[in-house]
Amino acid sequence: MKYIGAHVSISGGVENAPVNAHQIGAKAFALFTKNQRQWVASPYSADNVELFHRRCQEYGYSAEHILPHDSYLINLGNPDKDALEKSRAAFLDEMLRCEQLGLKLLNFHPGSSLKKVDDEECLATIAESVNITLGKTKSVCAVLENTAGQGSNLGYTFEQLKYIIERVEDKSRIGVCIDTCHAFAAGYDIKSGNGFRETFEHFDEIIGFKYLKGMHLNDSKKGVGSHVDRHEMIGKGELGIDTFRMIMNDSRFDDIPLILETPEEENWSEEIRMLYSL
Repeated sequence: MKYIGAHVSISGGVENAPVNAHQIGAKAFALFTKNQRQWVASPYSADNVELFHRRCQEYGYSAEHILPHDSYLINLGNPDKDALEKSRAAFLDEMLRCEQLGLKLLNFHPGSSLKKVDDEECLATIAESVNITLGKTKSVCAVLENTAGQGSNLGYTFEQLKYIIERVEDKSRIGVCIDTCHAFAAGYDIKSGNGFRETFEHFDEIIGFKYLKGMHLNDSKKGVGSHVDRHEMIGKGELGIDTFRMIMNDSRFDDIPLILETPEEENWSEEIRMLYSL
């Protein structure tokens, strides 16, 4: 079964996320655990947590199908020591918030070298950051998101993601989220049937489907290999509808959160209905 949803707002409190997901007909959802533009946020109240749990239960959302996203401010590969410590502290806070909410996953962009260190050194720092955070927490799985490779952002090849995974000590708490727009922008041609098949055979060979914990379903405003991260509505971009039809009809993508991050949120309910019709 496919669990499709979107990255919904937590405006007014994290407990509103399940309500917002339910209103668009979502079977899964993503959320920020706090204001993603701020390094520090107030802790959850007991009411926040209790209401979040109650509403998830009321609307039928299980932790396996909720994919929190960390703040874009965080860079777990930052070559500056002080900035790295700030990012690690913020990432730990996000993971502890997920534990409070009873969630099992935390999606994050791996990190950026800022063109100050070589890629391998940055990737090793990211893995070290993950190990430190997992050592201070109990249950949440750190979910690496593939990137478009824009600027100095790493994690745009399956080999780079594998490099991090290999260095994470607790393999039961590391996973991957594939963003369709990012993959296409990074040079993976998932538009054609052959390209789609070859890409995910390569993914299985290099990383393995056992590590796939979720997907972000986004069309792309830019072409294959552009390294430009610009999301478009499903079927309206360079990927087109066939990529998403292939995902919807492939059992390897069952039972994980499939999350829309497309530009016009007022269309999410229609996009969800359309995807289920493919």
